[in-house]
Amino acid sequence: MAETTPIVCSFHTPDDYYREHGERLRRSLDRLGVEHEIREIAKAPGQDWADICRKKIAFLAEVCEANPGRRVFWIDVDCNLLSLPDWVRDFSADLLGFQRGFGSPLTIGYDRRTRFWEPCFFGISPSPQGRKFIADAARLERVATVKATDDYFFEEAWRANAAQMSFQVIPSTSVVSRQDVGASGARPFFSFGSSGNVAAFKGKVVQHDRAGEARRGSLTTRVRRAGLASAKRAERALPEGAKRSLRRAADSMGLTALLTGGAFGGQVGDAGATSPARQALVSSMIARAQRGEVEAFGEARAALEGKAVPTHKEQAAIEAAESFLHHATRGAGAPLPLAWWPRPFPGNFGDWLSPLIVGHASGRPVTFQPPTSKKPTPHLVGLGSIGRFVERTSTVVGTGVSSLEVELAARASWVSVRGPLTAQALRASGGPDVERFGDPGVLLRRAVPLERGETNGRVALVRHYTHLPLPVELPDGMDEVSLLVSHPHRIEALLAQLVRYDRVVTSAMHVMIACHSYGIPCALVTFEGLEDAVHGSGIKYEDYALGVGIHGLRDPHVIGTDLTRLDLDPLTLEVRLSDAVLDDAAAAIRDGVASLDGRLVA
Repeated sequence: MAETTPIVCSFHTPDDYYREHGERLRRSLDRLGVEHEIREIAKAPGQDWADICRKKIAFLAEVCEANPGRRVFWIDVDCNLLSLPDWVRDFSADLLGFQRGFGSPLTIGYDRRTRFWEPCFFGISPSPQGRKFIADAARLERVATVKATDDYFFEEAWRANAAQMSFQVIPSTSVVSRQDVGASGARPFFSFGSSGNVAAFKGKVVQHDRAGEARRGSLTTRVRRAGLASAKRAERALPEGAKRSLRRAADSMGLTALLTGGAFGGQVGDAGATSPARQALVSSMIARAQRGEVEAFGEARAALEGKAVPTHKEQAAIEAAESFLHHATRGAGAPLPLAWWPRPFPGNFGDWLSPLIVGHASGRPVTFQPPTSKKPTPHLVGLGSIGRFVERTSTVVGTGVSSLEVELAARASWVSVRGPLTAQALRASGGPDVERFGDPGVLLRRAVPLERGETNGRVALVRHYTHLPLPVELPDGMDEVSLLVSHPHRIEALLAQLVRYDRVVTSAMHVMIACHSYGIPCALVTFEGLEDAVHGSGIKYEDYALGVGIHGLRDPHVIGTDLTRLDLDPLTLEVRLSDAVLDDAAAAIRDGVASLDGRLVA
C-alpha cells in the first residue's frame, strides 16, 4: 500500500521567511495524513533567488527516482494545502497542474502565453511519460549555462514531451483566492503564496517568448499587474513609516482603486468567464442600481437575463445590484453618500450592515461611494475596517482599522471611531484625539428588532467568506449558515435564523457583533492554516471590544477543521450590549449625518 500512496515534496532555505513556511507546510501535511519530503537546503555564497529556484528540478527528479511507483507532488513552500481531494490524489494523467496564470478553460490560448503550466503545485505520475518529462528537465538543467529559474526547464521538457503526454488541468477555482464565492461544487483546496521575487527577477532570467505575447491581456490588466509588482517591491524596501506614507499617497490619489480594480462596477471574475458584451451589461446594471435608476436597472437586467442563462458570478452581481438599488431608493430626503466595501458579490454580511444601519438611523436613501476611489465631494464612512481609505472629504462614524501600520487622513471630519486602537492610529497620523467609540454594527437589534425566545438546542457555524474553502467536519447538532448576503431582507432572514440558535461559532467579526447586540452566546474562532486569510493584523477584535466596554476579548481562538471534538464552553462569550452603548452609537450617526449635511451645503 505504501508504494502507491502519494508523496508531497518541497524545500526551503534557512532564512526566517521560508523556514517558517516550511514548518507550516509540514504541519498542514501532517494534519492531512499526507507523506512528505520537506527539506532545508543550503544557500551558497553568491546564489540568488533564481539559483535556488533552479534547484527544484534536480530535487524533484531525485524524489521521483526514490519513489518509482508513486505519484509525486511538488508544492512551493510558501503555498499550502487545505486538503488533498481524491481526484487530485489519484489523478490518472501523466501530469497534473494549474494552467499558467490560474486561467479558466475558456482562456487556455497557449499560442498567446509564454508557458503552459503554473509550477507552484503539480503532480507527476509514475508512468514512463511522466518520469521522462522530469528526467528531461533535470538533464537540461545540469548542462544549461543560461540564467533561468525552474519554470524555464519545466517548459522546455513540456514542449519536448507534450505530444506524447496526457495531462489534467486543475480548475482555477481550486485556489482559495480564485474561489467562486458561494458557488456550489468542489471546495478550493490550494492556497497560493508569493514572496514577490518573481517580479524582482523579471528580465534578469531567460524566459520563453510567444509572437502573440503582447495580446495576453488588456492594457488595463497588464498595467495593473506591473503596478502591483512595482508597488510591492517599493514597499518592501522602505522603512515602516515610509510604507504608511506610500500607502496613504496611493489611496489619496486613487491608485489603490486602479491597482485593485476598485471601480466596484461590473467586474464579475476572470476576463474569460463571460464575453466582454455581457461584462459591459453587468457593469451597466450595477452602475444604474447604484444611482437608484429603477427603470434603467430593470432594462439592463432584462438585457442580461434575456441573452443567456446568467453564470453564478452574474447572478451574484444581480443580487448585489438589487441591494444597491434598495438602499438608493428607500427613505425620504436627500441621499446620503456612504462608502462601504461591497465585495465579494452578492455581498458579505458585515460590510453591508453599513448602509442598512445608516439608512435606518437616518431614514434617508443611501448611495454607494467606492471606498478606494478618489472622492472629491463630502461623504460618510461608517462601519468596517476601511479607515485607511478615509479622505479629507470624509465624515467618519464608527470606522476602524485592521492594522496600526496605517496613515490616516488627519483632516477628515472624525465624529467617532470603532475603538481606542483606531484612535491611537489616528493620533499617530497627526489627527485629532477622538474619544467617542463604538462600531455601528451594535445597532442591529434596533435596525432589525428581534427577540430571543425558546431556542432550538443547536449551534450555528458562520464562517468568514475567506474560510469557506476549508473542509470542516460538523458534529451532530451544528448547522452551517452562510453570511453571503447583502439585501436587507436577506440580512433580516439571516438574523432571524441566528437568534433561534443556542449559540453561534463564527470567524466573522460582525457576526460576533450581531450576537452581542441580540445577546446570543458566541465563540469567535479562526481556522488553522488560514489564520492570515482575514485581512489585517487582528487588532480589530480588541479595538471593537474595548470600544463597547468588553474586556478580555482579543484574538480569535485557533481551531482545526474537525469540530466534532471541540469544547465550545471555554470559547464562548455571552454578551448583550446595553442600551447605553447603542444610544451612543445612534447619537454618533445622527451627529455624523448632521455634520455631513453641513459640509454638503457649504
